[in-house]
Formats: sequence, structure tokens, C-alpha cells
Amino acid sequence: MTADAPPTPRTALSLEPSPAAPAAPGPNWPIAVQTVLFGTYRHKLMPFLRRRYGDVVRLRIYPERNVVQLADIEHIKAVFGGPASIFHAGEGNMILKPVMGGHSVLLTDEDVHLRARKLLMPAFHGSALRGYRDLVTELAEAETARWPERHAFSSHARMNALTLEIILRVVFGVSDGPRLDELRRLLRITVDIGPLDIFGWHNPKLQRYGPWRRNAEAQRRADELIYAEIAERRTAADLADRGDVLSRLLTVPPEDDQLSDAELRDQLVTLLLAGHETTATALAWSFHELVRNPVQLAAAERAAGAGDEKHLEAVVKEAMRLHPVISEVARRLTRDIEVGGYRIPAGHTVMPSIALVQGDEAHHAAPEEFRPERFLDGGPATGTWFPFGGGVRRCLGAGFSLMEATIVLRAVLSEFRLGTDRPRPEGAKARNITMVPAKGARLIVTRRS
Repeated sequence: MTADAPPTPRTALSLEPSPAAPAAPGPNWPIAVQTVLFGTYRHKLMPFLRRRYGDVVRLRIYPERNVVQLADIEHIKAVFGGPASIFHAGEGNMILKPVMGGHSVLLTDEDVHLRARKLLMPAFHGSALRGYRDLVTELAEAETARWPERHAFSSHARMNALTLEIILRVVFGVSDGPRLDELRRLLRITVDIGPLDIFGWHNPKLQRYGPWRRNAEAQRRADELIYAEIAERRTAADLADRGDVLSRLLTVPPEDDQLSDAELRDQLVTLLLAGHETTATALAWSFHELVRNPVQLAAAERAAGAGDEKHLEAVVKEAMRLHPVISEVARRLTRDIEVGGYRIPAGHTVMPSIALVQGDEAHHAAPEEFRPERFLDGGPATGTWFPFGGGVRRCLGAGFSLMEATIVLRAVLSEFRLGTDRPRPEGAKARNITMVPAKGARLIVTRRS
């Protein structure tokens, strides 16, 4: 490893890099070592590398990606505000292609992405969001009715089950029946993997063995079920009267370029996977922090009783700040640029680091402390909290996720007193591309009289 220091003075992002600009610094470890460390321990690796190299750090990550992490918010703002033709978010997310599919709104760029986003956006904004509130409340109450009292359990597991039920209803309109029962089981297999399992997504040879074979078979079967659901839904007599995402996409006017079955499959899988795992993890981290902070728990309980959703949303936002579910966002370059005085070639992926910015004391006082009040009375400075990404690629489900998490948090706090059998904080561990509570954010609950 070299100990290169960042250049002085720093320069802003430039689309016309200087021929003399050096390459970004970073470790010279083998790609396998960098991949394993980043995939498994990135929450510890990246702060260490930032201290050694500065705000611009180069890594090499399998499958054959040169990535550059960014931790300066001015650089990150420039990336988010840069031309979509240069900063390709879809190509930056290509690690997800084997699962999400090449048509996914997460994996396309420019005009193709805008088309997909335009078709999906009505299902997650405005009146659609208001229409989901009763559904989320109903399913949250049904879930908590099954919780055992005075016995420790994983809140992360229960939140995953709940948010999966919610997104199944939002996407398909129903969540009952043998086809969706099987799909539910298969989706759990798909998301319940470690970082090393991801190698199998990009290596057909690995898919012949062990967990990689199981994951590949689960995905193939899930695709069969989704295509069957699409075919059946196309013939539904009441299609125009349904409000679920699949029905909305099937009733797109011909002039808006209707989606093929393969395009529908990719968008549905994206919503099913991305639409529940992240929210479930944010809620689990919220519970994890509340049960270890009596003052904040009491304040959240009062907010739940008073229907103060702004405070409850602040709880979730602070949990997402302190424990980013996704550590970074990605943009693959179509041309050379210069950032912080370093030349980054076309084909490299720049990664604005959510975790490094949100954990920086320059932006958040006492960043290691859980303080939901940061998000009241104006919130933190622009650009210092971006768990949903930024720019034109900001997650289109951000509003839905926060609404869902707030309603679930209110339902749980209104029904139960919360505790835990593990007063010491749980560490984070890698699960697929997310960082989750290592012990599941364990809870012990008692019903309020």
C-alpha cells in the first residue's frame, strides 16, 4: 500500500481533466482481497482508507470494476448534478443485473431510464401514496398481532416479512394464492445471501455448486412464477379498475410504448427486492437504537401516541444516517473527468459514499450518537444525508419508504413497550449489498394494557 496524500490545493470536479492530473490513490492489494474486504467489512475499510488517502480513494472490485469512492460533499454534489450522459447510474449498478435484469429502472440510463421512470413514478407519488396508508396500517397491525410477548426475537426478520407482504400487495394487488406463496419463499432466498454469494451472480460455473446453485434455481423458478402472473393478469377483465403496479403498467396507453413481458419482469423484480429489504433494515436499526436510548424511546412513544409522524419520520431518518443500509451509490463514467485533482478515466465507477458523509463530524455533530432531533426544525445541511441517492436518479420509492416506515413505527410503539435481551449495541454485517444488524436487532415486547 502506498501513502499518497491528496493533492493540494484540491480542485472541483472538471469534465476537462488536466493531462498532468495523477490517478486516484488506493491500496495495491489483489483484486480478490479488495473485493472480500469491501463486500464484507466496508463499514470499517472505507473510514480506514479515507484516513490514509483522503476524500478520493481508488479500489478494484470484482467483477473487474475500477471504483473510486468520494467523500467530499462538493464533489458528490457535482456528480449528482452532472450530465446523465457522462455519469451512468445504470451501468454503475451492473452488479445487480443478473438478478434485477437489464431492463430494470436501476440498470438503465438516459432515455431508456427516463421511459421506465416515467411509467413507474405514478405508483409512488401523490394520491397513490395516500392510497397505500390504510394498506400499510392493516398489514402492520396484522403482523404485530402475531408477535410473542416476553420472548426475544429478530425485529429485522419480522420487518422483512412485513415489508415483503406490503410490496407484494402494492405490486400485484394481492398476496394470497399458491403462486405468490411460492414466490414469497423464493424472494426470501434471493435476498438472504452474503457478499460472497454475489460472486455466483456473475459466474455461471459457480452456479453449478452449493449455495450458488440454490440461488440460481430459486431465481429461475421465481421468474417462471412472475411470467405466469403477468400472462394471467393480461387477460383480467377488470384490469383498468385495478390500482396495483402490475395492472398500471399493463394499461399504459399504446402511445407511451407498452412494456414487453421481459421489461415487466425486470421492473417487478426490482420493486419486489429493492422495495422491501431497505425499509425493513431501516426499521430494524430504528428499533435497535430506541431500545438502547430510554430518552429517545420515551419521546418516540409520545410521538406515536400523539400521531406526531414528523417525529417518527425523524427517528427513521436518523437511523438511516447512523446506519446506512446502502453504503454508497454508483455512477459509471462515459468519459474522463477530474475530481479533487485526480484524473478518473472513462469506464471507472465513481461512488459517492453515503456512509462516509453521514458519519462525518464536519457535517453532523457527535455523529456516533442517535439524535432524531437533527431532522426536526430544518434538518441537516443539504447534501449531508442522501440514503436514497441524489440528482435525477434519486430513488423514486423514497416517499413510499418513509411513509411505510413511519406508519409501522407508530403501530409498533402504540401497541408495545420495547426492550431487548442484548443491551450492548449490535454491530453491522453485510447481507447481499446491504448492512444489517448482526444479531437481527433483537427485541422483547410487552403489550400495553
